[in-house]
Amino acid sequence: MESRLKVLGHPVHPMLVMFPVALLVTAVLFDVVDTVGGPDFLGEVAYWNIAVGLIGGLLAAAAGAFDLLAIPTGTRAKRVALTHAAANVAVILLFAAIWVVRLNADSRAAGGALIAIEVVAVAILGISAWLGGELVDRLGVGVDRDADLNAPSSLRSPASTRVGEAR
Repeated sequence: MESRLKVLGHPVHPMLVMFPVALLVTAVLFDVVDTVGGPDFLGEVAYWNIAVGLIGGLLAAAAGAFDLLAIPTGTRAKRVALTHAAANVAVILLFAAIWVVRLNADSRAAGGALIAIEVVAVAILGISAWLGGELVDRLGVGVDRDADLNAPSSLRSPASTRVGEAR
C-alpha cells in the first residue's frame, strides 16, 4: 500500500518520525545524566528537547494519519496501525504532561518521578517504533507499488519505463 502523503516521491511520515524519537530519547538521557550529577544545563536542554520533540511528534502524527486512514478496515495492517497510533498518542501525552510540570518550575530539572515517567514513555515509544517497522517491512504499508531492487529513481515520472522493460 503506497503512502498517501509524499514529497519528491518519498513518504513524509517516516521522514518526520526520526526527529521526535531522537529528541525525546536524548531528553531522557540528558535528564538521567543531570540527575546523577552532570552539568546543570542538561536539565534545561532536556526540557527544550521535549518541547521540540512534541512539536515534531504532532507533525509526524498528522502525516501518519494520512496513511492510517488509507489502510483497509479488517486487515492486520489496520490493527497494527491503530496500536502504533495509540502508543504514539500515549507517548505524546506523557511527555506533554512532563513538559507542563516543568514549564513553570523553579528548575527545569526532571528529578526521580518525572524520569521514571520518561523511561516508561520511551519504552512505549520503542514498542511503537517496532510496530512502525512491522507496518512497513512486513505489511508493506507506505511502500511504493513499483518498489523493487531495480526500480528507477523516485524523481522520475511514474509513466517512464525501466531500462529493458516495457510497461
